[in-house]
Amino acid sequence: MPRFSVIVPAYKVQAYLHACLDSVLSQSYPDLELIAVDDCSPDASGAVIDEFAARDPRVRPVHLTGNQGLGGARNAGMRRASGDYLIFLDGDDTLTPDALRSIADRLKETGEPDVLVYDYGRTYWSGETVRNVASVQLTEQGPAPFRLEDRPGLLQLLMVAWNKACRREFVEREGLAFPPGYYEDTPWTFPVLMSAESITTLDRVCVHYRQRRQGNILGTSSRKHFDVFEQYDRVFAFLDARPELACWRPVLFRRMIDHLIKVFAHRERLPRGCRAEFLRKARVHYRRYRVPGIQVPPRSRVRHTLIRCGLHRTYRTLQLAASLRRRAAKPVVRLLRAARASALRLHYRVQLRLPLRSDRAVFTAHDSWGNTCSPGALEAAFRSVVPHIRTAWIARPEHRRAVPQAGARVRPGTAAYWTALARSTYLVSDAGFDRRLVKRRGQVLVQTHAGTPLGHTGLDLQERPAAARDTDFAALLDDVDKWDYVVSANRHSTLIRERVHPGGYTTLEYGCPGNDVFQKATSADVSRLRQVFGIPEDSVALLYAPAHRDHLRTQRPVLDLERVLRRLGPRFVVLARVHGPVPQGARIIDVTDHPGVEDLCLASDALLTDYASLMFDYAGLDRPIVIHAPDDDWAAYQACRGTYFDLRSFPPGAVARSEDELIDIFATGHWRGSRSAQLRTAFRERFCPHDDGRAAERVVRRVVLGGQGLPPVIPFAERHPVPSGSALLTRFPHATVPQPAGPSTVTDSL
Repeated sequence: MPRFSVIVPAYKVQAYLHACLDSVLSQSYPDLELIAVDDCSPDASGAVIDEFAARDPRVRPVHLTGNQGLGGARNAGMRRASGDYLIFLDGDDTLTPDALRSIADRLKETGEPDVLVYDYGRTYWSGETVRNVASVQLTEQGPAPFRLEDRPGLLQLLMVAWNKACRREFVEREGLAFPPGYYEDTPWTFPVLMSAESITTLDRVCVHYRQRRQGNILGTSSRKHFDVFEQYDRVFAFLDARPELACWRPVLFRRMIDHLIKVFAHRERLPRGCRAEFLRKARVHYRRYRVPGIQVPPRSRVRHTLIRCGLHRTYRTLQLAASLRRRAAKPVVRLLRAARASALRLHYRVQLRLPLRSDRAVFTAHDSWGNTCSPGALEAAFRSVVPHIRTAWIARPEHRRAVPQAGARVRPGTAAYWTALARSTYLVSDAGFDRRLVKRRGQVLVQTHAGTPLGHTGLDLQERPAAARDTDFAALLDDVDKWDYVVSANRHSTLIRERVHPGGYTTLEYGCPGNDVFQKATSADVSRLRQVFGIPEDSVALLYAPAHRDHLRTQRPVLDLERVLRRLGPRFVVLARVHGPVPQGARIIDVTDHPGVEDLCLASDALLTDYASLMFDYAGLDRPIVIHAPDDDWAAYQACRGTYFDLRSFPPGAVARSEDELIDIFATGHWRGSRSAQLRTAFRERFCPHDDGRAAERVVRRVVLGGQGLPPVIPFAERHPVPSGSALLTRFPHATVPQPAGPSTVTDSL
């Protein structure tokens, strides 16, 4: 008896069926049977199923003699299922990697519930993937399993069968089956959730729900959309047969009205001339199933009124009025925007003619995130070294909390923004300044850049079109011509930056100001940050921060973090700062949107990365760094972006060339062994020669005070970066985890 019976109906999906079936058979959890049902498809779907059945004995092909529709095909699959749990997957959708393993682990963890509900992401033909907007309902916090009355918010999810694993014995006991017609998931999903004795959730994207450009049934004009009425008749008939479930009638009534409105409002579903008939039938259902005294939310009252009264002409009138209002508003909005832009340009020109303010400094970080990285450290140094200079931050409203209270906040694009750019003497940024900025005589522009470069940057990207993308190199050089000072962390950065950003600026090779905090922070600061991120006291926190892959349109994690954590055991947690969707897991903490990367470094016990420049900053902490650089991925990164040196020949710590080797490095303790420490020391001496905690002060004294009181660099032997905050590593300095089975390959990688 397999653990899972994955049922895949197929009808006119030959272009997508290979990917669908592959996604099931390639799962890391192999205990399954794949029941692929050819619903008498006129294309080659049946032949594709037979091809897979010939290659893999887990595939059980079913060929129906007549088209029975999606519900009938699923029922045919269920009749042949023998697994503990039923999982439904449409023929044009796919399971995400390791989805079944995650589902199996969650089922075991929560005591074999009747139903497990997991998340999905919509994948568009353009390559974009968007996670379910209602994923908050799938939180794993709180007791589990539970009943629907404990988490009624689950009824707000998309009513589909393919985001659930249902225990087969439960389905058979309740006599659940799919009805014919469109919207067959409705009289399946509601009864499943309402009658289940035990439900649990999995906060992980397990299905990629394909949004087809054409051919989607729900986007096809047909009278079959009237089937929605019969489906709700079945739902309420189920309630009538179960008096103990009568409490759900108000909820289901509201869900029915919302569903009917959605079908009615969709322009492509109902054929021309059928809309008034649809609304009349909706009025009948409204009166038939309405619960006396039901409370309707204010935002839904207009829709309920339209359905209750069958006001087809009124609805069309309101719809037309809304459309006319939107059309009329567009030119007005454009006119207002043009007037505002003209007023701001005039305001900026006036400000440019007013004298500079020598006691003003304005700061901005990448994408106007606020007080982060080197600009943040320099702003603090301005306030301490030259307190007579007033500071201001250019920050978006959503990042206002990242701005220190001592400094003013300026919103990009406002009059105050242009005033600050026109009249502040000192301008500091780690990215490009506003292209419309006019550099005035007497203004001082300080460029800090975002760390030490490993991958090619600046003019070197002219030979790397995939990495350069839409870079305007002429605009880049115009920006460079405005710089007065460029802050450099080391000689490597100086030599590269001056070549790829040629200009008349002065390089200040004083260290990376953003790394000063590593020497100034205390153990109390580290403990506080670990509590903020929810890191358990007896855990080893790995900061996982991979580089952006320029050659990939959709960013996907190279590592299977869930598998790594399962192999390493409960002592390890991961702070995930990734590009693209964050892997889901109980011990994976999403820190992607946290503005201060320095906080993440301080809270973690080790850095796990591939080619991200964060490794150069992290080396100043003198904590372990592990590089994951598989041969094919390293070759692809070098071909696309290019690197300034061979990282695998001069790494900051242990190097893993595969996922298993990475697990081995952590399991055996080599990640923090003597050889790793030697590599880190050499790396630190080369790339962190000035990171002694006073880099920001040196920059401010040079830029504002002309070098007066410039502090000397503290030798390595006298630097004391704040230690790791893991209680486990403090009590057991050589703690490891059980070594996984298989030969060790760590020696070669070190």
